[in-house]
Amino acid sequence: MTELERVPPGVDPNVPSSARVYDYLLGGKDNLAVDRAVAGRLLAVAPDTRLVARANRDFLVRAVRLMAERGVRQFIDLGTGIPTSPSVHEVAGKIGPPASVVYVDHDPVVHLHTEVLLALDENVAGVQADIRRPGAVLGDPRVAALIDFAQPVGVLMVGVLHFVTEAEDPAGIVAAFRERMAAGSHLAFSHAMAESSPEAVAQLTAATAGSPAQPTFRSRERVLALLDGFELVEPGLVPVQDWRGGDDLPPLLRPELPQLRVDGAVGRLA
Repeated sequence: MTELERVPPGVDPNVPSSARVYDYLLGGKDNLAVDRAVAGRLLAVAPDTRLVARANRDFLVRAVRLMAERGVRQFIDLGTGIPTSPSVHEVAGKIGPPASVVYVDHDPVVHLHTEVLLALDENVAGVQADIRRPGAVLGDPRVAALIDFAQPVGVLMVGVLHFVTEAEDPAGIVAAFRERMAAGSHLAFSHAMAESSPEAVAQLTAATAGSPAQPTFRSRERVLALLDGFELVEPGLVPVQDWRGGDDLPPLLRPELPQLRVDGAVGRLA
């Protein structure tokens, strides 16, 4: 094993991680050979996947900016992934006073990085938890200390619910958070779509079979059903590179017909 392949405690080097695959696609270094192998199989049939990953990250930044401009000053980022700048608290902090942010991810590598990065910021916390158990997230004392659910909150489910199977009740997860959110709260959401290239879907499914990194590709109709109860902000559910301000992205960051399609939307609770 090389220096670059040192494996943190609690991490199985033979099992890919969605957070580490995403880190690799974004150009990060906090990934293992197994993660790069998954990404390599996908890139072989969908070479624009790096651009889609970047567009998904840019969607998160634009969504947080919109929420902050609308007065939201507290956020829960579910499925944070390995920290990438600008992070949620950095984006929101440019709009107004420091925001309260809780970063949630079940991956131990993500949690380690988050703890180191946020150790000196009293308005930000990291929680190692699985969104498949929303009650555990909502009941965590660090969430209670930073998030006042009587006030508007921004909940981010960006690129995370496609790792939740139908049997694990993704609609119930969204509902659990929606029921705690006050009027004026917002949900930012992106999801891998069944309208992706069949070959890309097949390669990614085969490369991640049986692992936590295996995605479920859902149809537009099914994804819209997950957003039930929220009023979608214009332009609604669209490819992430086309959501609000996508036209100002450089041409190389605008895959027009990506093989791997990820759609995003922001919803508001009236």
